[in-house]
Amino acid sequence: MRLQGLRWLCLAACVLPLFATAQEGPWPGKPIRIIVPFGRGSAADGAGRAVADLLAKSLGQPLVIENRVGAGGTIGAGMVAKAAPDGYTLMIHSNSHTVTASTYTTAQLGYDPMRDLVGVAPLAMTPSVFVTATSKGFTNMQALLDYARAKPGAINYASAGIGSVTHLGAERLKVAGKFTGTHIPTKSTPEAMTEVLSGRADYFLSPIGLAAQHIKAGKLVALGVSSTQRSAVLPNVPTTAEAGVANAEYETWMGMYAPAKTPREILERLNRETAKVLRSPELAARYEAIVMTPLIMSVDEFAAYLKKDFELNAQLVRQAGLSPN
Repeated sequence: MRLQGLRWLCLAACVLPLFATAQEGPWPGKPIRIIVPFGRGSAADGAGRAVADLLAKSLGQPLVIENRVGAGGTIGAGMVAKAAPDGYTLMIHSNSHTVTASTYTTAQLGYDPMRDLVGVAPLAMTPSVFVTATSKGFTNMQALLDYARAKPGAINYASAGIGSVTHLGAERLKVAGKFTGTHIPTKSTPEAMTEVLSGRADYFLSPIGLAAQHIKAGKLVALGVSSTQRSAVLPNVPTTAEAGVANAEYETWMGMYAPAKTPREILERLNRETAKVLRSPELAARYEAIVMTPLIMSVDEFAAYLKKDFELNAQLVRQAGLSPN
């Protein structure tokens, strides 16, 4: 009897996990939480919201976006890195994610950006533009460079936080332009825009979608777009190279991530459904309104793209002297 009882216990122990798994059903069986580690109005938030509604229809479950702002995106990224790898917690982040591995130590972050998060799919690219308040009197890039070089360390620049794309892009301009300055980090892209509009910051690398309205209203001067080609939205604004600063280009892109160890089949499903959304006319219209273009890759292609970006940003961080303490 005793032996028979033990057999029943063993059988129950084996069956219960299977029963629990069967009860959960196929993924996704409940709403999916998406963390955006920047505020409303940021490029990552814009891309996330444009995609999330359409992806929810494709997956048959709501995608609920939460903005968890702070520390250059590392607070929200840390939450996702530590979440259960079950496909119900995702992140939409800018390429700031590939910077933080070099600007912070793992001990400072509490997670490893390369080890604890996995790429699901890229979402979009968006051009950025260096801007300054009209009241500052810098009518073009050369005027800003002349001032910065004449008064070493006097110029300052805003960003969405240490290690953000807006920070690294501004640092790249410093390195390429051979001048020094003071960094003014904020919690989000809209806050950084407020700093430059008020004149408290001398310049800022802004997503074009956020800056265009202020440029057209005459509140900001566009000094140069940080891409290899001019933007159709601001066709009269030169690239940084055309403005006289070689090697100052810095592309901004957004992607979707999941906790490491998320099942491969979930990553593949998300990637396929996201690609369908990115090819849709509905998404094209949404992206046009926020000046973004779709970026489509497979899971493996995105992994290779991320690896290269981690390496490129590590090199830039060293050049700019931004290595963590």
